[in-house]
Amino acid sequence: MAVPWDSPLPPEATINRRLVLWNIDLTLVDVTIVTRDAYADAFRMVTGRPLVKLAVAMGRPDSEIIFETLAINGIQVEDYHLPRFIDALAVAFADKRRRLDKEGRMMPGAKDALKAVSRLDGVVQSVLTGTIKTNAVHKLAAFGLTKWVDFEVGGYGEEVYPKATLLQVAQGRTKEKYGHRFDIGNTVLIGDSTRDVQAAKIAGAAMIAVASGRSRESELLEAGADIVLPDLTNPSEVVAAVARLTTPANR
Repeated sequence: MAVPWDSPLPPEATINRRLVLWNIDLTLVDVTIVTRDAYADAFRMVTGRPLVKLAVAMGRPDSEIIFETLAINGIQVEDYHLPRFIDALAVAFADKRRRLDKEGRMMPGAKDALKAVSRLDGVVQSVLTGTIKTNAVHKLAAFGLTKWVDFEVGGYGEEVYPKATLLQVAQGRTKEKYGHRFDIGNTVLIGDSTRDVQAAKIAGAAMIAVASGRSRESELLEAGADIVLPDLTNPSEVVAAVARLTTPANR
C-alpha cells in the first residue's frame, strides 16, 4: 500500500518502510538557463553590480555556489551576504517561474518514475537537493511533479551542511514526521552526480545513480553507486532498483 506524502505511515506498513530521496537538477528536471538568470538578478540585488562569472554548480548546494560566486566576482564576503542572497534568489526565481516549462525540460521518464515509485509499500518520497526549498518547489511544480513529493522532510540548499549530513537531516525529519527510523537499510538516494554517490555512501543510504547529468556511468560506478541506470525512462526498472535496495532480505 502506497502512503500519501501528507499522511503518517499506517500501523500495518511495518515490513518495507522506505525513504526515497531525489536529487532535482539533471535528475528530474533541467532548468539551467532560468537558474543562471535568477542568479544574475540576485547578485545585482545584493551587490549592486552585474554578475560577471557564476560558480560552477557540480552538484553543490546553493549556499556553496553563492559564497564562491561572490568571491570570484571580487566581493568580500560578510555574514549577511548568504541570507540576503538566498532571499534575493528566491524572489528572482519566483519572478521567472513561468519560464521554467518553456525554457527548461523535465528529464525523460521523471514523472512516470515518481508515480511508479509512489506505489511501493510504505514509501515516502522527498528531495535532497542543492536548490533552496522555495525554488525546489517551483522547479517541480512547473512540470507537475509535486504531488508525489513530501517537501517537509527534504534537505535543501539554504542549509549549510555537507550533502551527506543533509541526507541524515532528511532521515531525521522523516522519522520525526512518520514515526519510523530510516537508515541504510531503507533509504535510497536517486541522483546523477558523483557528489550524490559520495553523500549516500558517507551518510548511510543506498544509491541509485542515473547517468543523465554530467557524470558518466563509469564515474558513477567507480564512486560506489549500488545501481546505475542510463535514465528514468523505464519506470519498472526504477521501481525494481528501489525495491531491491530496500528489501531487508537483499541488504
